[in-house]
Amino acid sequence: MLQGTITALITPFGEDGGIDEAALRKMVDFQIENGINGLVPCGTTGESPTLDYDEHNRVIDIVIDQARGLAPVIAGTGSNSTKEAISLTRHAADAGAGYSLQVAPYYNKPTQRGFYEHFAAIADSIALPIIIYNIPGRTGKNIEAETILKLAEHQNIVGVKEASGNLSQIMTILNHRPAGFTVLSGDDNLTFPLMALGGDGVISVASNIVPERVCGMVNLALEGRWEESRQRHYDLLPLFNALFLETNPIPIKAALHLKGIVKEAYRLPLCGMEPANRAKLEKVLEDLKIV
Repeated sequence: MLQGTITALITPFGEDGGIDEAALRKMVDFQIENGINGLVPCGTTGESPTLDYDEHNRVIDIVIDQARGLAPVIAGTGSNSTKEAISLTRHAADAGAGYSLQVAPYYNKPTQRGFYEHFAAIADSIALPIIIYNIPGRTGKNIEAETILKLAEHQNIVGVKEASGNLSQIMTILNHRPAGFTVLSGDDNLTFPLMALGGDGVISVASNIVPERVCGMVNLALEGRWEESRQRHYDLLPLFNALFLETNPIPIKAALHLKGIVKEAYRLPLCGMEPANRAKLEKVLEDLKIV
């Protein structure tokens, strides 16, 4: 059962716009050295919408190779085309991924039955454990708790990354999930509340830059040390909020650049931060002694 802090990795780009493989490998090492419990390449934070198929597969290959089995790799292989999602997931399975992260189909806005049939088709096709990713703010449609719980009965569907922000829905899932079904926060600022309700951890943006601090907060919660975990949550809350001053992953890439870890390079339509927001981000990073 997955639990703890899992990093939704950025995809570093070079000045030529291509994947910066050396920087990506350094990111993987940095995460593992600081106690991370898993790595997600090619999620939203990895700018997956602007990676072509070869790049998508290459990023997953690099992360699996560099992780060297020291942390599980949860490959982002979702799509709004079921056929495409199966193809990407098959590659990840063959490459040695431990899990697949499957985002809700975006733009085409399926019905709840469509969601069920989409995820079940992927799970039936490939024997790779699947984490469903519910993020209606990005996809335009919520996967309802009833649908998640029905999917949780499938032997290859082992968890959900919940980024709906709907605590009522999340509580329903937590209260009725089968044994062994993982519920992870998809929002850094809701990790502590979700874990207090019985959740298992987070797929985190903030842990790209402060993996040891996010791991500390989450591990304290897993140990039942709630007062200490709560204080860590409030210590980190300014960072959690600052990393969403603009569309993710713009602020986290800017922060990593300010820390000297990666080049500040995006792919259009994403672009650099507005100066006023960048100043706010820099202040938070300085206040928290991150840079």
